[in-house]
Amino acid sequence: MPAEWEPHAATWLGWPHNKTDWPGKFEPIPWVYGEIIRHLTTGERVRLLVNSEGHKAQATRFLKKVGVHLGQVHFLRFPTNRGWTRDFGPIFVRQSDGLAIARFHFNAWAKYADWKKDDLVPVRAAKQFKRPLIDGKIVLEGGSIDVNGRGTLLTTEECLLDPKVQTRNPGMSRGELERVFRETLGITNTLWLGHGIAGDDTHGHVDDLCRFVNAKTVVLCREEDPKDVNYKALAENRERLQGMRLENGTAIEVIDLPMPAPLSFEGVRLPASYANFYISNAAVLVPTFNDPHDRIALGILAECFPDRAVVGIHAVDLVWGLGTLHCLTQQEPAA
Repeated sequence: MPAEWEPHAATWLGWPHNKTDWPGKFEPIPWVYGEIIRHLTTGERVRLLVNSEGHKAQATRFLKKVGVHLGQVHFLRFPTNRGWTRDFGPIFVRQSDGLAIARFHFNAWAKYADWKKDDLVPVRAAKQFKRPLIDGKIVLEGGSIDVNGRGTLLTTEECLLDPKVQTRNPGMSRGELERVFRETLGITNTLWLGHGIAGDDTHGHVDDLCRFVNAKTVVLCREEDPKDVNYKALAENRERLQGMRLENGTAIEVIDLPMPAPLSFEGVRLPASYANFYISNAAVLVPTFNDPHDRIALGILAECFPDRAVVGIHAVDLVWGLGTLHCLTQQEPAA
């Protein structure tokens, strides 16, 4: 599985339609998507999933208004339940003769009942683009893993190994999961962090707390307030990383990434995190939260990606859906 910063052919994204993802706050969401797509299309195509011709027409109206070059948008009539494309979209891997799709199964984070359309998206993608399909035969979301493109994968025990809460693969062991990663994604080195951040509806996705920024370096969220619920979990993950090694036996370089102040809506703690950034060909899109730490996080990531523009995307409304930029996107590597 290539790293996210390697050249893309396209970014996959699903145009929003499920208002229950942002209850009472859906109106601004298409405008946020428009801003995301406007920046993505400066460097690559966007493959935009739509449910119908009417859904496509709606997306087209919004994209025209925000100045998106529609020649860079490839509409795909793939019906979906929700728009969290990272978690159900096709995960592309390189083989000796080209790209293939690692087909993992999706069950709405072992939490919600409507997922059958989302689960079929990788199969539809393989058929549409004539790519081989490698069936991993397990439930796995794209947001639960992050890779360095050299054989090392990051994930969390909370998400993949909890036997009681949102259990994706009951009875499956750590070793069995690592075997699937090896056979489907070419992973030779799996690194297990502990817990994710508060408010995460997925129960511990790694893309809200720790991300590779190059083959040997990660950014890891750091909470400075000892009273905050995230403080202990993030500190424990930092301790784990200190003892971990990459696929070649070298230590991992760890860069601290701040956390925004706790963000809530209607009394619900939201998973606001700068680690949910997305690396595209031309830019790194970073969620921002009207927080003093926005500027600091953007500066840190700008130093990590000197070859790309680092762009803040206002995500206070978006995170009410319990996810932001990385959760919505899925990269298709250049063949």
